[in-house]
Amino acid sequence: MTPLAQQLADWFADLLRGPMAGLRGADPVLGLALVVLVGLIVANLLHRHLRLPRLFGYLLIGAVASPAVLDLLSRGDLDPWKPLIDLGVAALVFELGTRLRPRWLLDNPWFTVSCVLEALLAALAVGFALVMLGAPGMSACVAGAVAAATSPVMTMAAVLEGRPRGQVAERLMTMSAFNSVLAILAIKLWPVWGQLGATPSSDGSSLLANAGVVIFGSLLLGMAGGWLLDRIGRLDGQAATMPVLQIAMVILMALLAVALGLSPLMVLLAAGMTARGRMGHRLTVEPHLGSAGGALTVLLFVSFGVLSTLGELVQLWPWVLAIIVARLAGKGIAIAVTARPSGLAPRQALALTLTLQPMSSLAVLLVADSFSWRGQLAGADAAVMQALLIATTLMQLTGPLWALWPLQYIARECPDGERSSSDGP
Repeated sequence: MTPLAQQLADWFADLLRGPMAGLRGADPVLGLALVVLVGLIVANLLHRHLRLPRLFGYLLIGAVASPAVLDLLSRGDLDPWKPLIDLGVAALVFELGTRLRPRWLLDNPWFTVSCVLEALLAALAVGFALVMLGAPGMSACVAGAVAAATSPVMTMAAVLEGRPRGQVAERLMTMSAFNSVLAILAIKLWPVWGQLGATPSSDGSSLLANAGVVIFGSLLLGMAGGWLLDRIGRLDGQAATMPVLQIAMVILMALLAVALGLSPLMVLLAAGMTARGRMGHRLTVEPHLGSAGGALTVLLFVSFGVLSTLGELVQLWPWVLAIIVARLAGKGIAIAVTARPSGLAPRQALALTLTLQPMSSLAVLLVADSFSWRGQLAGADAAVMQALLIATTLMQLTGPLWALWPLQYIARECPDGERSSSDGP
């Protein structure tokens, strides 16, 4: 260990022995606030001295404070913060929507094929690998569907930190939104899958009809939200008020989506795309929706770290490894096959494959009422879901490295180190 690394380790150990050691009995609101403060300091030190992404530092400190390591905070301690955490997720998803270009899917049909194929092959590869290792078939299928998603929150946060400019970053944002929507649909259809052969056809038809209502209702609500933001924005043309209007609209759309049983992710993506399409350059989206959004991002990623779990890793490691490797292989094959006809160079294809690897439980969290998201997949095998959760934890904790390093060192789409180091939430 280098002297600098040893110094950082000693400093961090001393810090934990002091005020953080008392977090076990502290008020959960105060406890998480202190962890967020430490995460902000450590993340900036790691970025300045070791060139690690700040997002990685936030996740690292959250994981250290989680029950999986020091048990300074429990998952229940996050419940008072869940409205703010949900707002942080919603703000990033809306901002992702404002950056998507749906027209690209029509102008480049091979890119559309690539979007569909990478999600499909990743899901099939994960499902097949789990079945070959003895997992129940239906549970393996739903695990594959969830694993196909790339975290849109990780994608957007990485883009905001690294400020990449290029085709790989643009494709990454579109693909992460696309495969996350497919994962949401798969989760909504899980009751149909899980009861095949045991449910009367009328029930199956009603479940399918409900899924259709969710899809089209989410799109309509999102389009209405984007239209409303445009109309309100015309009443007050000051750029300084736009972030406030956006955050208010994000909160309204997310609450309406939950109240109506729709998909918040689809609603916010549609709202962002509609607002951008109607407002054009009048929609000035500040990084992280302004400084308040930046603070929410820090809270969000520290909370993701606290939610980390590695329970039963020793027993389930073959399934965990299979999920990670099969997912990488499925996405890699799909992108390699469609790279040349879609206009992607080999170096760019490799970078895109790696940047798509960060997994997240967002696909399930956005349809869950609490952080115990496995309840949303009732009937799925508990061991398969735990293996999926562990794989998600591992890929989420290392997600900033997967997302940013390929963009910077392979695709070379990020600014140089001096410029990027001055940026941050």
